Formats: sequence, structure tokens, C-alpha cells
Amino acid sequence: MEYRGKFGTLGAMSLARQEARRFLFPLHLTNALLFVTWWFWPWTWPETLGLFTFFVLLTFFIGYFFRDPERVVPADPNLIVSAADGLVVGVDEMDEADFQLGRMRRIAVFLSIFDVHVNRAPVEARVTKTTYKPGEFLDVRHPESSARNECLAWRLESPRGPVAVRQIAGLIARRIVAWSGENKTVARGERIGMIRFGSRTEVFVPLECAVLVKPGDRVEGAATPIARWP
Repeated sequence: MEYRGKFGTLGAMSLARQEARRFLFPLHLTNALLFVTWWFWPWTWPETLGLFTFFVLLTFFIGYFFRDPERVVPADPNLIVSAADGLVVGVDEMDEADFQLGRMRRIAVFLSIFDVHVNRAPVEARVTKTTYKPGEFLDVRHPESSARNECLAWRLESPRGPVAVRQIAGLIARRIVAWSGENKTVARGERIGMIRFGSRTEVFVPLECAVLVKPGDRVEGAATPIARWP
């Protein structure tokens, strides 16, 4: 897990691009070397062309993976928005373990490698505490991934009550990056970090909140309402 400090909207966008550059620079260098090899040693054409095509496609995928689209946050302040893009894989009631907030409703979203991986604040709140837990890297569709995988949890204290967010690393995702931190105030829908490359994000809301999604629904971070305050 890496903490990168607190940034506003434009800062978060540049941080997503900075994450991409860590991969794009060596890929661009590899592509250039393969092109030069093919140009000066044309008899290597079959092998270099295949490698060049593979790395060019990989370069485009990395640029696609680290996309960070703008989102329109619902105007209704009673709505709690999704913290991530992806597929809702669980809606249940359980004890919140990271901050001992008691019985809450958990909404779990699975992010495939094709989803946007920038995470958002589901409510306007102050980040009162974060906790990082090292762990395993099970496939996030595994039923025990929530308890056993590496994760970063956020306690968000909103005017309506506490909300918790868990960023969970997966089989491929091995890096959780935070763009905010404790004692910072975040707006509803604000970018707070990202996970790469396939992961799971869970939002815990109080029991009195009405859940608006069900397993199998697709959601977009900051744009899709997942619950409503009473």
C-alpha cells in the first residue's frame, strides 16, 4: 500500500496518470527497441513483429486501464454513491470489523481488469481513521478474500453517521494507493485512491440506510446511488 497525500480533483487525475507512467515508460522503451531491431536487422522481422504487436497492444491496455473519467454526482444529498466501478457481488448485514462500528450493511463491488479502478468517497465526510492490513492475494471473488486479503480501510464520519470503505487487493492487484488521509475532509464522489489491477471495494453503511442495489447490478463510482439515508 502506498499513501500519496491529499489532492483535489485535478491532483487526483494527475496521480492516476502518474501511476500509468510507471508502466508506460518501460513499454514505450521496449517498443522503440523492437522497432529499431526490426529496422536495422530485417531478417528478425517475424519474431520482432510479433513482440512489437504484443507490447503495443499492452501499451494501449495500460493507458485504458488507468483512465479516470469525470462523473456527475447525484444532486440528492441523501444518496450514498458507489465507491467503485464494477459488479455488485454482495449485499449483506454483518459486523464491521475494522473500526468496531457494530452491525452494518455491506455492499461489495468486484472490479475486473476492464473496470475503472479509481475509488471515490461514497459520502461527504471527514476521514477520521485509516487502517492498513497486510494479507494474502486471493481472487477477490473468493468468499474469504474480504477477511484474508491485503486491504486499506477508511472510516468516514459524515453528518448523518459513520460509513466505512474497504479497498481490497486481489489476485492480480498488488498495490493500493491512497490519495487522501486521516483528518481530511472529502466530498461525496471525490477520488480517494485506486487499486490495480483487479480488486474489490466494500462500503459499510448504517442499518437504517435503504440499500438501492442488488447482486448482479453494475455500478459506477460517484455516479450510481447504492444506498439512501433515512
